Amino acid sequence: MKPAFLLFALLAAFPASGQGWPSKPIRAIVPVGTGSSTDIVHRIVLEQLSSQLGQPVVIENRAGAGGIIGTEIVVKAQPDGYTLLANGAAHTIAPALNKNVPYDPVRDFVAVVPIGSSPSVLVVSPAKGIKSVAELVAAAKARPNALNFSSVGMGTATHLSAERFRFSAGIQAVHMPFKGGAEAMTEVIAGRADFFFGPVALVLPQVRDGRLLALAVNTDKRSAALPQVRTMREAGYRDTEYPIWFAIFAPAKTPRDLVQRLNRETHKAMDVPRVRERLAGLGVEPMPMSPDEFAALVKREVALNAVLAAKVGLKPE
Repeated sequence: MKPAFLLFALLAAFPASGQGWPSKPIRAIVPVGTGSSTDIVHRIVLEQLSSQLGQPVVIENRAGAGGIIGTEIVVKAQPDGYTLLANGAAHTIAPALNKNVPYDPVRDFVAVVPIGSSPSVLVVSPAKGIKSVAELVAAAKARPNALNFSSVGMGTATHLSAERFRFSAGIQAVHMPFKGGAEAMTEVIAGRADFFFGPVALVLPQVRDGRLLALAVNTDKRSAALPQVRTMREAGYRDTEYPIWFAIFAPAKTPRDLVQRLNRETHKAMDVPRVRERLAGLGVEPMPMSPDEFAALVKREVALNAVLAAKVGLKPE
């Protein structure tokens, strides 16, 4: 074998470094439908990222099978920085809900950068006459399993947020899963569902219009979008934190220098005033993390969700 050919073969065996990247358009696979919080948040940031990188970032919505279809596309892609996964906290719950997930959310991906997090807001209808978390808990304890809560589906953040609250408060309530956030929220407004943990971006307009009452947020600090609303911990309920976060992942073995650059460029994009203001309007707050810090968070959440799913009684299907 000639030396030149041997060198070429050795280089081809390893992913190229990030030098010269990007030299062509980048695909960002969003494994959920258009108009979802995950889709909207990533579009805001990736539009700015595209401007900074000088190459289009083409967003492809590949929904289906709880996000597995789109995510698997990224798993099978070359680790060259030209195919990215634009997902969220749902990435860490998939193994607990599906026993045949064709990938490992930790091993098969590089956690590149979190875009930000948003609390879920515990809301009720003002017509219920409930003014605080304590009053909601008292009503639930007075009539076990008489109250119900809506969600956007089994195993979603809206469902698991309510379950964490339920376990912390020691109450029994019936789960009512729906197909979308608007439907789950409307059921609360109409009084057919007693409470709902909804994303800030979804419930904020209804809270401002007085059609919903916000009792608490499930993050460790108050939301800038609802500064007057207490956290669950301030309301007296621990171990209820379950924020929704949005992030960018890449296939495993993506070159380290490319991952670092993507991390830096994404943080830079989020510092642009126009981007920062649009995210704040959706209740999304920054999560400044290095790739290593973010990878540790993802690993912790996969383990946490496995325990929580088992406690709730969710079985992989």
